[in-house]
Amino acid sequence: MQKQETTPTTDTTTEAQTEANVEITEVEDITSTENNVENKQKASSINMVEQFAAELAESKDKYLRLYAEFENYRRRTAKEKTDLIVTAGEKVLVSMLPILDDFERSMKSIQKTIDKENPTDTEIMAVKDGVGLIFNKMLRILGQQNLKPIESTIGQVFDIDKHESITQIPAPSEEMIGKVIDEVEKGYTLGEKIVRFTKVVVGS
Repeated sequence: MQKQETTPTTDTTTEAQTEANVEITEVEDITSTENNVENKQKASSINMVEQFAAELAESKDKYLRLYAEFENYRRRTAKEKTDLIVTAGEKVLVSMLPILDDFERSMKSIQKTIDKENPTDTEIMAVKDGVGLIFNKMLRILGQQNLKPIESTIGQVFDIDKHESITQIPAPSEEMIGKVIDEVEKGYTLGEKIVRFTKVVVGS
């Protein structure tokens, strides 16, 4: 009886199954690795979004704080400016009150002089001197506020930067043509600025 030779079918099948299992394991490992990478990327993206959201919230909070501070600063400076204007106006008005008092006394003195049948020259001069004192006092107080009258410019060439011509009349002489013949209203300066031009009559 002859011994039959066995074929390596079983061994081949086992090897094939082993190789298949290895391939499946490798595929599973690759898939698992890809999933881990994907999960890490998602987690990283979520962390970045959360970080950006936190930074945005912080920036918004800083902006709101700065805006509130600016609004407070704007309101405070506006109030200070208003108070400064009111205070400056109040200072000038208060300084004018003594002049009003002087005018009131002067009016009473003038009325007493008028009521007399024959006021003397001395009494008339006293009234005139009293009004002159009030006028000079007023000029002095205004001068303390840097308001000063412009000196007379009669005989000078008409200057549009200083004068306001209200009319023209024939010049009394040829050399007075284009020059100031008379001043109708005095001009004033406040510091270096002309706040009222001198109203003049110009020769033509």
